[in-house]
Amino acid sequence: MVIPGTCAKLSKSWNNLVIALNDNISSSKVGKYFKLDERKSCFTRELRAGTTTFLAMAYIITVISTVLSDTGGTCPKKENNTFDNGCVLLIKSDLIVSISLTAMLGCFGMGLFANLPFGLAPGTGQTMFMAYNLVGFHGSGPMTYPSALGLWMVESLCFIVISASGLRAKMGRLIPVSVRLACAVGIGLFIAFVGLQSSQGVGLIGPDPNSITKLQALNSPTLWLGIMGFLIMSYGMAYDVKGSMIYGILFVTIISWFRGTPVTYFPKSDVGEERYKYFKKVLDFHEIRKIAGKISFTDFTKGRTWVSLFTLLYIDILATTGVLYTLAEIGGFVNDKGSFENEYIAYMIDASVTVVGSFLGVPPVATYAESSTGIKEGGRTGLTAVIIGIYFSLALFFAPLLTSVPPWAIGPSLVMVGVIMMKLAKDIEWGNIKEAVPAFITIILMPLTNSIPNGIIGGIGIYVVLHFYDWVVWLIKLVFGPRKKKAIEEMDANAIP
Repeated sequence: MVIPGTCAKLSKSWNNLVIALNDNISSSKVGKYFKLDERKSCFTRELRAGTTTFLAMAYIITVISTVLSDTGGTCPKKENNTFDNGCVLLIKSDLIVSISLTAMLGCFGMGLFANLPFGLAPGTGQTMFMAYNLVGFHGSGPMTYPSALGLWMVESLCFIVISASGLRAKMGRLIPVSVRLACAVGIGLFIAFVGLQSSQGVGLIGPDPNSITKLQALNSPTLWLGIMGFLIMSYGMAYDVKGSMIYGILFVTIISWFRGTPVTYFPKSDVGEERYKYFKKVLDFHEIRKIAGKISFTDFTKGRTWVSLFTLLYIDILATTGVLYTLAEIGGFVNDKGSFENEYIAYMIDASVTVVGSFLGVPPVATYAESSTGIKEGGRTGLTAVIIGIYFSLALFFAPLLTSVPPWAIGPSLVMVGVIMMKLAKDIEWGNIKEAVPAFITIILMPLTNSIPNGIIGGIGIYVVLHFYDWVVWLIKLVFGPRKKKAIEEMDANAIP
């Protein structure tokens, strides 16, 4: 429910300057446009909410740029199947600018046109799918980076059509609830698994020729530094400290910036010197050189590409539609009919910004669940989203610092994302075997096969098989039964899609 009472009533202890500022903005054209008084909010509350949400979301700039740069991007491979470190560094800088710019546009659009306090940015699940299932670590996947961007572009255009036609919500309801919940849990496990690995995360586990993985040496200084960062995040979130994830990342990163230590990100080597030289710039407005507009559609002649397209649409429907509704309910925007103000505009905004993002070289945009932190701080209007967008615009100028975040600082945040997504497992009907089996197959296949689409296809497939007999019986009753109405009621009762 919307918090009752105006900010003026709650601000008796504030000084007169703050009260006057809130009153002036609320009565101005800006205040009336964002409906500050109507939604029982004020400027300082929206500012606090936007700041809180950005702190909760800021980790995605470094996380997504690090994960995607691990693919090698558009860099040409050397003879030994590796990439030039300078080129990879440029890719990472490009990604930081592209991510920040896309998030800025998404937040501005959501705030100015939908007047909702939601933060948008390239999605984590979509990023993992691109990095480890399509392009692959160091380009080892079945698709090149430009082909993956072409896939994003086509998927984005399909998503716009689905959103504009009003099919988006209906398609979301067709997905079995058990598989929908399990998909989020499985992606969480997949992300956490990446965060634990030696090549992309804290370095707790690594490959083993005799089995799937093994525990790495526990005497690694960077491993223990990463664990300390994870504990900071855990304690912060346990005591509801806003921005706990970014604090953990900052702690590990700042310690790793000191040279001459066992955990430094700038060792006395050619790679370390190259990193340090760029890091010392601190401020730099980086021009996107390697990934913007590098789109290819050549892989659409392959069957795997179409499977990936379906998977992307599925993930986007889950990630955006579900989160939007949840956040709208938390904010008290949902009406008795189950819809909320500017719902259609909100759908069109994230779909449209996704097209822009694919041109800039990043995965589809998603509405972030971290927006709930700002809503809990009192954010009720699009002004919150605009403030989040302003923060992302400032990040455009700090590429040298943001590219210097080490993987052992990113790994703990990936594990924490897995922890957050795991809570949805409690909503799965584990007592109903027809729901439990598809959910379990979805969850277990994602991390063990290193593939998000494998889990989705496996879960939906087993769901169809287990419910096939029920659907046949229902169909017979509907066609031949004396009471068609009863058959229809049974269909609704059993939630048969």
